[in-house]
Amino acid sequence: MSGAEKDPLMLADVQNRKDNRQIALQRVGIKNIRYPITVLDRERGSQQTVANVNMYVYLPEHFKGTHMSRFVEILNQYRCEINIRTFQDILNEMKRRLASEEAHLEVDFPYFIRKSAPVTGTVGLMEYGCGLYGTMTDRLDMMLLATVPVTTVCPCSKEISEYGAHNQRGQVRVWVRFRKFVWLEDVIECVEKAASSEVYSVLKRPDEKFVTEAAYDRPMFVEDIVRAVCVRLKKMEEITWFAVEAENFESIHNHSAYAYTTVDMTGGNAGFIGGPPNLP
Repeated sequence: MSGAEKDPLMLADVQNRKDNRQIALQRVGIKNIRYPITVLDRERGSQQTVANVNMYVYLPEHFKGTHMSRFVEILNQYRCEINIRTFQDILNEMKRRLASEEAHLEVDFPYFIRKSAPVTGTVGLMEYGCGLYGTMTDRLDMMLLATVPVTTVCPCSKEISEYGAHNQRGQVRVWVRFRKFVWLEDVIECVEKAASSEVYSVLKRPDEKFVTEAAYDRPMFVEDIVRAVCVRLKKMEEITWFAVEAENFESIHNHSAYAYTTVDMTGGNAGFIGGPPNLP
């Protein structure tokens, strides 16, 4: 067959060519791809959402590049079941298809829970920012993230004021590593029960009165919230390690109040890979 008559499918595989610079790359792949997925839902069995996905593998020094299209092919293969139970399979498939000794998968997505107002029972959907992060080498390292909005009342303001106290919305982020399956809802509930008050999507006047007074009766610093979340997470036997971050978007200051800590339930001998992403 002449050059002009070559099979159009027999194209050069540039990625597999040799690279002579002797520099391995820890992570190569695709980043910030928006993708519809189905995740596990404690109440309804499953829930459809749209995720932001990052997929990477380790690239040895002798390869020029990796095959980017294969990442998307793997997403297409698992799109209906991207959850805690399938993460290990996806990472192993990435290692296999891309001939790599290490694979990384990061999936961030909005998660919605039906939530009833505390007095009237009015039902609304609450959104929580959640994530699954996994690294596979010769073993699996995996983290679950839940971002939970809360309400806080300042204990100092309540103590020194003749009436009233300043209050604000805050945000708590929790990362957990685990030995057994963990529901997102269980982690979210740990946070909501540790704040001055939960946040709701729909409140009627009786609900608003209840929430305001309940928060006033339970003032919390960010330090209090982090410690209270830690106490609750320590009671979850399936969790091996966690990190808790609380930020109050202050209502009378031009800054946020912040607290953060980690707890290793294994006694400091877990040997985990890395830590929570995007933390100071």
